[in-house]
Amino acid sequence: MGILGGTFDPPHLAHLALAEAARESLNLDTVLFIPAGDPWLKSSTREITPGAYRLAMVRLATEGIPWAAGMGIEIDREGPTYSLDTVRALAAGGTAADEWWFIIGADGFRGLPAWHEPAALADLVRFAVARRGGDTSPLVTPELSAALPGIEDRVDEVPMPRMDVSSTDIRARILEGASTEGLLPANVRAFIDEHELYRGE
Repeated sequence: MGILGGTFDPPHLAHLALAEAARESLNLDTVLFIPAGDPWLKSSTREITPGAYRLAMVRLATEGIPWAAGMGIEIDREGPTYSLDTVRALAAGGTAADEWWFIIGADGFRGLPAWHEPAALADLVRFAVARRGGDTSPLVTPELSAALPGIEDRVDEVPMPRMDVSSTDIRARILEGASTEGLLPANVRAFIDEHELYRGE
């Protein structure tokens, strides 16, 4: 089982490519796309689109993909979103820890020490880590190893083609009236237009 969390504001084709790469390299049965309810690391820096919209977009993005599903477990939970709480809830079904992979980019993975109880999270999952194009730095830095001893034994690197796509860029393009062709699933762009998201005030 793979867990791909994120703000998904909006979900885009690189998210889908990351999930597919992890599924293929790790032989995953399912990848759960889980939008954050209150992403505490981001919500203090910018306004986040309401969770119901982001969950709807995730479900549209994964529509018709048999191995992918959007899940609102964090949207439905009140208060700040902590990945540890989500993994604990999912693992309560009895799936062994080594059968859960937390799919994450290299930048986010190296920032794990700033997360809520990262050692407890590392006890429950393996990390499927994908690099950005051109990133050749070690995945496990000395700082990360010092903060989370043994973390290098719980990492699987996910090969992924370079894709220069980001939600930040997409939001800016929509605000400017620029094209998002090749960046978003068509049904997600249709939803954004229908609800007039990312147009500013």
